[in-house]
Amino acid sequence: MKPTPQDIEERLTGIDPQIEFLALESAGGVGLRLFIDYPGGVTLELCQRVTTGLQDVLIDHSLEVSSPGPERPLVKPSHFERFTGRRARVSTIEPLDGRKNFTGTIAEAGENGIVIEIDGQNHEIPYASIERSHLAPEIPQGAAK
Repeated sequence: MKPTPQDIEERLTGIDPQIEFLALESAGGVGLRLFIDYPGGVTLELCQRVTTGLQDVLIDHSLEVSSPGPERPLVKPSHFERFTGRRARVSTIEPLDGRKNFTGTIAEAGENGIVIEIDGQNHEIPYASIERSHLAPEIPQGAAK
């Protein structure tokens, strides 16, 4: 049985309360990929500690523990709040404003959703409509979009 993100998040808190759960994804077959963050950065030692601490929960699954990298997943409202002003790529479940993919600057992050600014136009996206989202690389000044 596949553990829920809530199960994993609770277990991570027991391993170290400073570990931030970001996302749990399928990694093909019975594999799972767990993205975590940590105030001092994610080290190999931390990944090993998490893997060991979750062994009994993940009996039927292989596990890859990873740092978020530059394209950090944005999963919770607090993630969007923390990265307001940064570029993000957001995919929605159903089209909004005639599109499902939005890449722009997080202008606002509120209680029910975000506002993403793309080429001077704001798009409101409810959290419930977001299928997947992550930080996007910044575009250097003068570079083509």
